[in-house]
Amino acid sequence: MKRTKKIIAIALAVAIAVALPIIATASSHTETKPYNWYIRKVEDGKQPPDCPEFKFIHKHDGISIDRNAKDGDKVIYLTFDLGYDNGNSASILETMKKHNATGAWFILDNVINRNFDIVQRMIDDGHEVCNHTARHPDMAKITDPEIFAEQLTALEKLYEEKTGQSLSKFYRPPSGSFTELNLRHAKDLGYKTVFWSMAYADWDNNKQPCPEESYQRIMKHTHNGMVLLLHPTSATNAAIMDRLLTSWTEQGYRFGSLEELCQ
Repeated sequence: MKRTKKIIAIALAVAIAVALPIIATASSHTETKPYNWYIRKVEDGKQPPDCPEFKFIHKHDGISIDRNAKDGDKVIYLTFDLGYDNGNSASILETMKKHNATGAWFILDNVINRNFDIVQRMIDDGHEVCNHTARHPDMAKITDPEIFAEQLTALEKLYEEKTGQSLSKFYRPPSGSFTELNLRHAKDLGYKTVFWSMAYADWDNNKQPCPEESYQRIMKHTHNGMVLLLHPTSATNAAIMDRLLTSWTEQGYRFGSLEELCQ
């Protein structure tokens, strides 16, 4: 009986030893391994830590937070992902103008083609208009550099045709889905990939979060150097924007640009 147990134990040990390299290989990083961006939330005004598995983004000009933000110069970077407009963008833009606040708007070709007045408003009010791709595909599935480039350059060309200006060279992967190879391709095209250090579930227009709870959640996780992702289709965001901007200003924050962040 003891001999049988010993044989079983040895067999299990061998099986585990053989399996471990396979597991390690499967979970190890490669340039084409898909990731979904996230960052841990912290409170009390503290910056969230970098996630170890994303350390490679920095060598490809990826950024998600201002680690150089000083205590005496409190700054927030407002960023918006806009795939289409449902009327709330104009409200948010009007509120931001009231507070002399600007941000970065990551748009699709749909916005330029169907809501050019909103794009023109962004330009007139001094916002940065940035690249969210032409059609919002899952970029982590794209390995061909030409197909990747087409999504970014198609939006560039359309924007330049319609505005006579160049699109800001900041790129945000749709849904935060990316690979290291994507970041390399973006850098080769002259782009900096912009993630975020704070976001919340605001994107589902059929399931909008409570305005009061959303305001409290955002303020609780506000930190110096924050890159905040908001969706301007959100009725909740439109409702709380004035209160957010008022509170941040009272706390001594200013609103920075991505150009400043990436200097």
